[in-house]
Amino acid sequence: MNKKFLIILYFLVPVFLFAQQKPTLFLIGDSTMANKENPDKNPEHGWGQMIPEFMTSGIEIQNHAVNGRSSKSFRTEGRWDKVMKQLKKGDFVIIQFGHNDEKITDSVRFTNPYTQYRANLERYVQEAREKGAVPILMTSIVRRNFNENGVLVDTHKEYPFVARLTANDLKVPLVDLQLLTEQLEISYGPENSKKLHLHYKKGETAYYPEGKDDDTHLSKLGAESVAKLAVNALKNLKTGLEKYIK
Repeated sequence: MNKKFLIILYFLVPVFLFAQQKPTLFLIGDSTMANKENPDKNPEHGWGQMIPEFMTSGIEIQNHAVNGRSSKSFRTEGRWDKVMKQLKKGDFVIIQFGHNDEKITDSVRFTNPYTQYRANLERYVQEAREKGAVPILMTSIVRRNFNENGVLVDTHKEYPFVARLTANDLKVPLVDLQLLTEQLEISYGPENSKKLHLHYKKGETAYYPEGKDDDTHLSKLGAESVAKLAVNALKNLKTGLEKYIK
């Protein structure tokens, strides 16, 4: 093997390996998106936990969403740094915060929607783009919050609106999960929509021996339903991610 051939091989092998590297879909967000422990026993599921079921083997998936995190605390805890160290050209980043940014009694997590929250979203988008990745914004899923008249009442106030504004101004692909999950909850109705969440009477399930009434987090049915809505919307965005959706 001559020296010239070895030199050519030395430069071509890394290029070939890079070409073979799969893109990665990163999910960053809160408990509504996060993977849950003991999925066979735990009734609670995040919708991001279900995403792999709808994707091909041509893309890696890393769900970095964590319970209780806001657009602020996710960064201050160093969780975004872990994503940034791995981000490469051709990757995708889904960004969904809002539930915990709203917590005005918690200085670690609260953000003003029009200032800090917007600035945080912009920074996630810009830094992902600097790495050559494709950022995708999502509005928060709704809470099951029907009033006595059977009307689903919003709890998120300005946060989804600011996410939409940010997406529009920065020309970022957006999935309006607030709208899609609002339609989902309404289609199930005030009583039947409990199936999408965590409603159990005392003694009904071993995981919640004292019972549970949770209108924010999702059951397996709820998580699968939201994941389907998200994936169908992602397919229509034409970001390149649709190539990896079954």
